[in-house]
Amino acid sequence: MVTAPEGRHRRRVLGASCTTHFIHDGFSDLIILLLPLWQAEFALSLSQIGAISSTYSGAMTIGQLPAGLASERWGERRILVLGTALAGLGFCLLGFAGGALGLAVALAIAGVGTSTQHPLNSTIVARAYEDGPRRAALGIYNFSGDLGKMAVPGLAALALATLDWRFITISYGGFGIIAAIGVLILFRLLRAGGPPSVPSPLENGGTTTGKTGDWGLRQRRGFALLSATSMIDGASRAGFMTFLPFLLISKGATIEIVGFALVLTFAGGAAGKLVCGLVAERLGIVRTALLSELATGGGILLLLPLSLDANLILLPAVGVALNGTSSVLYASVAEFVAPERHGRGFGLFMTLTIGAWAISPTIFGVLSDLYGVANTLTVVGLFTLTTVPLVLALKGPLAAANRSQSA
Repeated sequence: MVTAPEGRHRRRVLGASCTTHFIHDGFSDLIILLLPLWQAEFALSLSQIGAISSTYSGAMTIGQLPAGLASERWGERRILVLGTALAGLGFCLLGFAGGALGLAVALAIAGVGTSTQHPLNSTIVARAYEDGPRRAALGIYNFSGDLGKMAVPGLAALALATLDWRFITISYGGFGIIAAIGVLILFRLLRAGGPPSVPSPLENGGTTTGKTGDWGLRQRRGFALLSATSMIDGASRAGFMTFLPFLLISKGATIEIVGFALVLTFAGGAAGKLVCGLVAERLGIVRTALLSELATGGGILLLLPLSLDANLILLPAVGVALNGTSSVLYASVAEFVAPERHGRGFGLFMTLTIGAWAISPTIFGVLSDLYGVANTLTVVGLFTLTTVPLVLALKGPLAAANRSQSA
């Protein structure tokens, strides 16, 4: 039985993690809006645009697992603060970039910084709700990131009507550095994410319930299927979002309309986190993920022949499906990982997911230069549908994980 003070503390920890998620996802998705501007200013090919996007995602991939491992020694709070400040520094440096190399270096620094957010905040939330509604809490945490994706690019698109993109990146980078200080103070006051006071059972040579190994995996097959599904889903999502602005521009969109389209997509994505969470409660994880993946692939393919106006109408629905699966899959990681290894488990899952996410823009960028953006997005839509058999195969492992936890 959770007391009222404990409940309030949980909600405050969740609120602090949500705030950090909002800021970090603002960093990540502001980049999508800026890609067409960089292409025009620096005369970049779509292959170069894909490679630059992959630099950021690749840096995020590299940092995920070390962040999770470092948190076991120094705590989530210190690493998270350092990462937030580093992301801010990277965005400040973007404002001084003179070409593709400068952009790539600044984005690599920012990517390493933002890599800390997912595994560490997820661990803090999962720990706070260890004996409570953990899936719901992680769902709210994921939803907060979509608010950042929606708000930051939307405001930046409005600001671009009168301000230079360099001023915008420097300003948001400075905000990130200041926010890092706020994150430190907030989590210290909440006594959350500090260094572990007692070594975990595995560090003492003990074991947890079931065979987990160094990674704490309770159900290896289930974790592998979950990760594979998330990798394909993430790669498709990254490919679609990277080249969506260029599809819209080919249909006659201005940069302001592109910004509005991203807001619509991310608004749908934010709703998708909530909608798919509610649907999952009624239909189950497998059926919900299956429906959202089918809707994602079908939605991407449907956008291609339609006009710009029709795209703007359809994009919120595509956003619902696009982000729905990731929310359902992400909330399921903790079911396959021992509690004392959540940092590693979330770190490994996000490393695999963002690793696929990092590679895909480069691959789809080359395809776009060779065959055009529309044909490449056709491949993206069809690729999304390959998750269907993997989702169906998750049913058994999820049932086994639920039985072992209730035993």
